[in-house]
Amino acid sequence: RVTLLELIMAKVSEKNPVTSEEMNVFMRHADFLAGCFQQKCEAVLKLTSAADADVEEALVTVRLLDTLCEMTSNNRQLEHLQALPGLLETAIDTLRLTHLAGKQAVNIFTATHAMTGQEEISHPAVGFKSHLIRLIGNLCYKNRENQDKV
Repeated sequence: RVTLLELIMAKVSEKNPVTSEEMNVFMRHADFLAGCFQQKCEAVLKLTSAADADVEEALVTVRLLDTLCEMTSNNRQLEHLQALPGLLETAIDTLRLTHLAGKQAVNIFTATHAMTGQEEISHPAVGFKSHLIRLIGNLCYKNRENQDKV
C-alpha cells in the first residue's frame, strides 16, 4: 500500500499536463484517499502509547497524508478536495490530538533526533504535524468558508 501511494504521489506531482479524463480519475482517487485518511488517521496516534501499535498502518496513514498534501498543491485538484465534507475537520482534529499526544509522551511527531555515534534515529511519524499543517493550509487557500472554520 505504501508503494502504491508513493506511485500515486509521483504521478500527481508530475509537471506534465493531464487530460480531463486523467483529471477525473485523479478526482475519484482523491475522494477515496481522503476517505481512507479520515478513517485511519488515528493509527499514527497509537504509536505514542502502545508498544504493539501497528506500524504498517501508521506508515500507510503517513503516506496518505503526504499524497493528499501533494494533491492539494495542484490547483485543479485543490478545489475538489476543499469541498470534501469532513476532510478539513479531520485534519484539524488530528492536529489537536497529535499536539496533545506529543505533550503527554515522547514527542515522535517533531524532528528531534537522538544521536548514537554518527547515526540519526528518527521515527516514521516525524513530520506528521507539519504535513497536517500543510494540508490544512492548502485546504484553506483562497477558500473563505474553510478559513472561517479554522
